[in-house]
This record gives sequence, C-alpha cells and structure tokens, in this order.
Amino acid sequence: MTVVAISPKFQIVIPKAVREVLKLAPGQKVNVRVDERSAAVVIEPVPSIQSLRGFLKPIEGVDVADIPNDPEDLPMAPVRSQAP
Repeated sequence: MTVVAISPKFQIVIPKAVREVLKLAPGQKVNVRVDERSAAVVIEPVPSIQSLRGFLKPIEGVDVADIPNDPEDLPMAPVRSQAP
C-alpha cells in the first residue's frame, strides 16, 4: 500500500504501480466512486471507444459501409396522423 497526500485543491497523484496495474494513460477518463461498505475510494478506468472495437460480433448480411455516419441521412419513418 502506498500513502499519498491530498493537495490543497483536493488532488492526488495515482502511484505508478497503480497506474500500471490499471493501464492508465495521461488524459484517460476514470470513474471515481465510494464503496460504502468499506468506505474506500474506487477508481475504475472508462474504456475508450477504440478498446471496444470487435466487442460485438458482426451481423450476417449487414455491411457497415451501408450505415450512414450522419443520423439525418437515415430514412424517415412515415408519420401517422391520429384521429381527433
């Protein structure tokens, strides 16, 4: 266990050993929460979108090149009028 000091701005430096275990990088986002049972601060890395690549299996018959990048390019569903 490593002891760290809290700065006047309530900042801490995450020790190198912890950064290496969690594979943290400068600028990376982390979730910080309190484990109420142990009253401990828990730091959890937020996965980057690039690290999620390949997480889902491809859907057979669907080509990602056919999916528009802009939601406005999607076909609009017909609007149903409601009877008054």
